[in-house]
Amino acid sequence: MSKLSILRSKHTHRALGAIFGQMGMLTFSRSMMKAAMRARATGTTAGQQFHPALWEIIGDREAVVDGELRLTFREFRERVLRTADALHGLGLREGDACAVLLGNGVSWFEISQACNLSGYTMPMLNWHLKPAELIQCIEKAGAKVLIVDRAFLANVEQVRESLLKVNHIVVVGEGTIPDGMKSLRELVSVATPSLHPGRFHIAAKPYSGGTTGTPKFINMDQAAMFGDEDGKRRGASREEAVRMTVMQLSALGWYGLGKLHDPVTKNVRSLIPGPLYHAGVQVAVLPFLFGGTVVPMHKFTPEGFLSAIQDERINWTFVAPTMLERVLALPDEIKDKYRLGSMRSLICAAAPCPPHIKQEINRLFRRQGAPDDVFHEYYGASETGIITILLPEDYQADPRRYRSVGKVRAAECRIYNIKAGHWEEAGKVGSVLVRSALTFGLQYVGESKKTDECFLSIDGQLWYDDGLIGYLDADEFLYLTSRAKEMIICGGVNIFPNEIEDIIKRHHSVLDAAVVRAPDPDLGEVPAAVVQLRENSTLTESELLAHCKDFGLYGFKLPRHVEFAALPRNLAGKLPKKELEDRFWRGVERIG
Repeated sequence: MSKLSILRSKHTHRALGAIFGQMGMLTFSRSMMKAAMRARATGTTAGQQFHPALWEIIGDREAVVDGELRLTFREFRERVLRTADALHGLGLREGDACAVLLGNGVSWFEISQACNLSGYTMPMLNWHLKPAELIQCIEKAGAKVLIVDRAFLANVEQVRESLLKVNHIVVVGEGTIPDGMKSLRELVSVATPSLHPGRFHIAAKPYSGGTTGTPKFINMDQAAMFGDEDGKRRGASREEAVRMTVMQLSALGWYGLGKLHDPVTKNVRSLIPGPLYHAGVQVAVLPFLFGGTVVPMHKFTPEGFLSAIQDERINWTFVAPTMLERVLALPDEIKDKYRLGSMRSLICAAAPCPPHIKQEINRLFRRQGAPDDVFHEYYGASETGIITILLPEDYQADPRRYRSVGKVRAAECRIYNIKAGHWEEAGKVGSVLVRSALTFGLQYVGESKKTDECFLSIDGQLWYDDGLIGYLDADEFLYLTSRAKEMIICGGVNIFPNEIEDIIKRHHSVLDAAVVRAPDPDLGEVPAAVVQLRENSTLTESELLAHCKDFGLYGFKLPRHVEFAALPRNLAGKLPKKELEDRFWRGVERIG
């Protein structure tokens, strides 16, 4: 595909329409000119200077609303530049890693933007990690600086002696700073609002669980993705990488960016109810890069979600299905209190969403003032980015599409019969394979073998296999039917059965154990344990759960159902888990 054809493509027009529609062509042009002038004067690059220039031009607009704190872009710009200088003062240079263990709030945005402008990577740590997992994740990322929210400081203090690559631990929040650590507030207070030579780089780096339960650090080699060597893009040409990147950006247009204009501030206003360490939640961050206002919630509550939409005139958000289920479970007298007419793009992912939830959330928002259906969806992964997109116009035209996860719009996706070795036609079930800009540069740091295992070579091209099973209809809408992996997705959180099984088997009374998925009306699916005891041994459910807690299982990882029964392993030692799972799902429609 030629550069001219890429420029003329519908994806390019949709992406540019979203970006220019949000920022305004005049604002974009002024920002570019100011960035170029500042770059020449300071020895930095125009890419580094673009966002500070944009923030200066839209200075009085709200940037971040964090509780009682309401920062304008002018104020935010000053804080980001001081943060960038402070991180440079800690010895960080272009390409270095600054890991963050942060809750939702303004500090996350200041640090992420400082890293973007300086060319640092920002590994995003899950605050539910156990100490051993925390060490592995930080070490895999090669982080030289670790920035931690005071709320999670105790976790870091447990492992700080094992963080051999970390030169500095920086604490966010008020209070006494432990010896050997630094206060971010103090570092920023003595820094200057300036950028040092580097390059603009999307800093946020997520982790992915994979099949073993050990978090894998995902690195997208952005330089290789657009460099001169096709081999570093898994054989894809630079033109194909550009085309695929534009397809990803076109998602902004599909979701309505550029057309969402708050009546007061005239821009998009995004609510962030999910944890910012989650890759999917970055969809709620995207509008911020183009001058949108963000409202991070410190903790999701269903009524707080509705209240924030009303009070902050939210017109864009990202949610997991569990959040919607909890909103719908509120008493009618609570739901009916809030006016929700500002909402336009409620984007859902992280787990399959039941069709009836999609329909009911639309009914709620329309009843409370929204002029049209608000539910949008996508299927994607940390490794692939967005692949399919489901829009209101899709299911309005054909309600059967409520069962889909959308149309293939932001990447290439086909169904492959691995056993027979051929592509499947419309309506036929097989493995869901993907090619996207992100898959061209995908690397699991330190785990090249696991990276390679994710790809299938078909007709001279490499396709990413996420282990999902489904089919495409004649209109290229994707329907997911099952998972090849045994992963349990509980409220949007990935849970790995083998981790739970290994701990259960540590109990002296347990001979064997299997953990499978069981349905849950709130969380979608939860872990259920079938446990075979040793002969003449006894064990109660409460005793088993206490044992699991003693060995570090917590929250969603604790089995919600426990049965004691013989496990039907065959002569080869294989366990037919589907038969076990079916017992829990009798009479319940599976959604994934």
